[in-house]
Amino acid sequence: MATVDLHQHLWPAGFVAALRARSEVPRLQDGELVTVEGRFPFDREVHEPARRLELLDRHGIDVAVLSLQPSLGLEALPEAEREELELLWSEEVRDIVAASAGRFRAHAPRRVLDGFVGTCVGASALIEPEGEASLLDEVERANGLLFVHPEATGPPTPDKPEWWGWTAGYPAQMQAAYLSWLATGRARWPSVRVVFALLAGGAPFQLERLAHRGVNVRSALDDRAYLDVATYGRRAIELCIETFGVEQLVYGSDTPVVDPAPTLAAVRGFGDAVAQILQIDTPTALLA
Repeated sequence: MATVDLHQHLWPAGFVAALRARSEVPRLQDGELVTVEGRFPFDREVHEPARRLELLDRHGIDVAVLSLQPSLGLEALPEAEREELELLWSEEVRDIVAASAGRFRAHAPRRVLDGFVGTCVGASALIEPEGEASLLDEVERANGLLFVHPEATGPPTPDKPEWWGWTAGYPAQMQAAYLSWLATGRARWPSVRVVFALLAGGAPFQLERLAHRGVNVRSALDDRAYLDVATYGRRAIELCIETFGVEQLVYGSDTPVVDPAPTLAAVRGFGDAVAQILQIDTPTALLA
């Protein structure tokens, strides 16, 4: 059975060229990625498929599931610009997947497409699900997998540190998306399987607060909702296992945005049985 990383990002050459050609954010300029959130160093090599395969081998991962991260800020673009970039990424990634002998698979950005294992949406799609009802209907009809990822948080403000959006903004979005799904989304789309990135922003931390408002916490134990462990370590993962059970967690790394080694070590530190469920059994069932 193959070990799977359910949360990686890779930009094909044509998509990189399109970002270089842009005059507005998001764009690539002078070796930096410029987004509404700021300027960040950009290393083209980490997006080369051959280099990524080397990294997978180094970490003992057989399959990486790729997505175009909503945190890039495409959601804020005019619809025609957004569609052009999303479709360009999809067309090129489909070719990369086809040439990878099964090492790469991918989520389609904001749509259901043949040849993709799921659909990636930003957190706002579940915070305000009526706005994406037609897409969620399509995902359900296709018996698809929905991967929910944080979106760009907006420009930094001088009264907040650089890490603010990463540490406060992204998890807050994911918590809101998860709680909104519990409140209204699951009843509307009962068969959709959803994977929330970043442990849904620490969703289990809120269940005791829900209980204080009279909510039956068992109603939050949704067996079609899964949490990826990207960017977290042993303490957070252990809490989620105690709350939801190990079967509801999957391994994701957020490569190349962060170094995958700490989270990977935390997952494997729980022992072979837990690592197999997070890296092999549950993701294999989701991707089948």
